[in-house]
Amino acid sequence: MAFTISSSPHDRAPLDTATLMRRVCYCLIPGIAAQWWFFGWGSLVQIMLAVATAYGAEALVLTLRGRRLQQLRDNSALLTAVLIGIALPPLAPWWLVVIGTGFAIIVAKQLYGGIGQNLFNPAMVAYVLLLVSFPLHMTSWLPPLELQLYPPTFADTVSAIFTGFTLDGFSPHQLRELADGTTMATPLDTLKTGFTQGHTGSEILANPVFGGLAGIGWQWVNLAYLAGGLLLLRLKLISWPIPVAIIGSLLLFSLLGFLMAPDGTASSMMHLLSGATMLGAFFIATDPVSAATTFRGRLIYGALIGLLIYLIRTFGGYPDAVAFAVLLANMTVPMIDALTKPTTYGAAR
Repeated sequence: MAFTISSSPHDRAPLDTATLMRRVCYCLIPGIAAQWWFFGWGSLVQIMLAVATAYGAEALVLTLRGRRLQQLRDNSALLTAVLIGIALPPLAPWWLVVIGTGFAIIVAKQLYGGIGQNLFNPAMVAYVLLLVSFPLHMTSWLPPLELQLYPPTFADTVSAIFTGFTLDGFSPHQLRELADGTTMATPLDTLKTGFTQGHTGSEILANPVFGGLAGIGWQWVNLAYLAGGLLLLRLKLISWPIPVAIIGSLLLFSLLGFLMAPDGTASSMMHLLSGATMLGAFFIATDPVSAATTFRGRLIYGALIGLLIYLIRTFGGYPDAVAFAVLLANMTVPMIDALTKPTTYGAAR
């Protein structure tokens, strides 16, 4: 029997960085399409603005650092920009996405040395910066199109993003109020506000924004990102421990909390299928640079993110906690990797 022996390294990476990043962007398409279907053209416009800003900012920094512009071809800036565009409210003003994307590329990525050197997920750093600095604009999500009296057209959307008003003179705030005077921006926002005001869960769920399992539109957006995440796993672009640990941990703690206080906490389906849960579990927390690297470390890292999402959503001041949970877990990665590093064969533990 003949054997073929190849030279080391024997474990070869089948994809380069540019191909990997591009395929991850492809897997985001189902979720982006769902956001467009339920919330209009805004997310597509935000993504295009973010992509243009990201490439411009990265080209500027590479030029200042004396680096070759060929590094733009690795598509890392593209993926960061797409994630930022997805996360922003569809009618957020243009300067918001420019500030956030510029900060993500220049500070959260290039200041640390570029791709592979950043400690934190750049897209989530940008999101938290904008949320803390401009909370009013970052919480201006409109209800789904079917709940709006005057759904904005593509021209209205572009006008609202660049001028602050639709072609008919409505601001995003007015469109939100016209939909329903008591409807909040998102199901998680509505739930958080209702509990703060002393309402019970059954009273809050009577709000028009709720429908099906976790809110009109949002449940389908999360299921679309879940489908994209499963495609990531099928293509072996990510490994399963982190998303499974996040979803399992969030499911466990939300179920326990709901069983103990059913009228004072959100249900498990609300936690899993609303907000950015599936986007965070499959596309954000699995960032190979800022996530844990060992098998056991990834399970711990994912479980920690799930726990933090539940705690911040339940007891914190922000309705959706994915960005904060990921950044806090990023801080623990060096310790997690050090404690879960496999022992060399034959060496003492």
